[in-house]
Amino acid sequence: MRRVISRAREDLSVIVARDPSIRTRAEALLHPALPALWTHRLAHALYIRGHRQLARILAYLARAVTGGIEIHPGATLGRRVFIDHGAAVVIGETAEVGDDVTIFHQVTLGAVGWWRDGRRAPGARRHPVVGDRVVLGTNAIVLGPVTVGDDALIGAGSLVLGDVPPAARVMAPEAEVVQRLSAADREEADQLLRALATSGCW
Repeated sequence: MRRVISRAREDLSVIVARDPSIRTRAEALLHPALPALWTHRLAHALYIRGHRQLARILAYLARAVTGGIEIHPGATLGRRVFIDHGAAVVIGETAEVGDDVTIFHQVTLGAVGWWRDGRRAPGARRHPVVGDRVVLGTNAIVLGPVTVGDDALIGAGSLVLGDVPPAARVMAPEAEVVQRLSAADREEADQLLRALATSGCW
């Protein structure tokens, strides 16, 4: 019981430390990540003891309560894992997440797909292993039995299908800014289009 209380305090301290909008442990109690993490610990303990159905029910309830944080009871999570915002986070059955990992919303730690996973040996890992102190940016997708090394940063919108070395940075291409036409340029383009239309070129 003492260990459970100690871990709970640790979780609250991590939220205060990593979420600038949370200033006290009392506020941290309302953070959406807490029900997901605390329920997962119980579900995982039941899962590894063979109570798979009950574990899945708990995971399902946690998903409903948290707005879509889906952590399979078989997944292994380290200490001081922080899920920011939380909506639409998916962590698969054989995923392993290290200590001090930060996960932003819409992150997926998933499998490649049943069409490939069905050919793997029984019990083979299908999901990523994420090292310690990794940051997974918004909408990062890491698929398959890949390894993300310690201290790596997976940027927002990145798709990762291979191993990532320790301390590496994986960044998705930035969006291109397209300059809008001025009113004069739009009028000139409209005149050109009208001229082409009346000339019979179209």
